[in-house]
Amino acid sequence: MSEDEKYMRRCLQLAANGIQGARPNPMVGAVIVANGRIIGEGYHVRCGEGHAEVNAFAAVRPEDEPLLKDATIYVSLEPCSHYGKTPPCADLIIKKGVPRVVVGCIDPFAEVQGRGVRKLQDAGIEVTVGVLEKECQWLNRRFFTYHREHRPYIILKWAQTANGFIDDNGQALLISNEQTQMLSHQLRAEEDAILVGHTTDVREHPQLTVRHWHGPNPKRLVLTHDRPLPQLMDDLYQHGIQSLIVEGGRQTHESFIAAGLWDEIRVETAPMIVSGGTPAPQLPAEATIYEKKSYGDHTLIVLHSSPER
Repeated sequence: MSEDEKYMRRCLQLAANGIQGARPNPMVGAVIVANGRIIGEGYHVRCGEGHAEVNAFAAVRPEDEPLLKDATIYVSLEPCSHYGKTPPCADLIIKKGVPRVVVGCIDPFAEVQGRGVRKLQDAGIEVTVGVLEKECQWLNRRFFTYHREHRPYIILKWAQTANGFIDDNGQALLISNEQTQMLSHQLRAEEDAILVGHTTDVREHPQLTVRHWHGPNPKRLVLTHDRPLPQLMDDLYQHGIQSLIVEGGRQTHESFIAAGLWDEIRVETAPMIVSGGTPAPQLPAEATIYEKKSYGDHTLIVLHSSPER
């Protein structure tokens, strides 16, 4: 692992702390290194407050300020170059006199898209782009999908029995165990909205809240039969919804799969067997396994739409 990769990994660790507070802004971490030593680091804690670079510079002790003229600042996402709720971070870096900047990935947001890097280069700063690029892009997959595709990042999620059913002969069935329930509620706290189909809502009256984790409840949505998915995607985009969990049932999941509207699929399989019921949705052919974990005697598989994700 190179020095640049080592410090970029630290940026990613820091950035992930903003999973709840930074929304709808991206998660960003920043690390300032001088003479092989970290002299300041920070992350974007909360939307409307200081960006990662601002917090990293604020963490530099007065006695280390002179080191900035020989320092490198690592940032997981391109520094902003526009005035939003806070001033441009690119201007702050220039003002501080840091001679080198290492960027994980370019910001796809229309008001940035390379402008921050160009502003730094125009000021004579050495800029390296693309260190751990895929990891940096993956961290902000919700933000990237929203701005590039004008729709939320979509997670399809269901639990099934060992013999492939999502209920017990049409009756609601608790399939998850304590650990996987907690994981499901953690996921809810980290995403903007959650959706079920009309039939599931009428039959099961799911709460779709965060009860076994800490954090905000996602926006609750019910898909009615008269609402086409393209219209729903446009509505969610217009309302700033960057991520969506789809929790069922089978018809709803398969409508998203048929429309190609999914980025991630999470399937929990329990060791229980039922005599019959609603079959689990058919996984799309292009789905590839990204992760497989066991929680007790339950298995959770995470699939993505392409091997590159």
